[in-house]
Amino acid sequence: MHEEDVQSLRESAEEFSVTLRDMAGLHERIKLLEEEIADRVAEHTNRSVLILTAVTVIALPINLIAGFLGMNVGGLPFRYDPCGFWIVMLIAVSLTSLAAWLIFRLRSD
Repeated sequence: MHEEDVQSLRESAEEFSVTLRDMAGLHERIKLLEEEIADRVAEHTNRSVLILTAVTVIALPINLIAGFLGMNVGGLPFRYDPCGFWIVMLIAVSLTSLAAWLIFRLRSD
């Protein structure tokens, strides 16, 4: 082989080595970016699940009371009381307000 060919091969090998190092660095950066994107998606999912849980917990007392009052059985509380509907409504609103206050108070802490 001629000296020029050997020198050309050395330069090509060095350029190839630099390119490989650059590619390895880019590969690491891509991994970091993928992890950051995955973390952001997980955070968004957690926030969505928290909101869904809060709405479910807030609606739970009203749904339970509506379910109990919708049953066709005897012995319902406040059935013959003229203010029975309003008493049940007061209980439902109180429980819902308490649940909402607890959810939002714990969330702000």
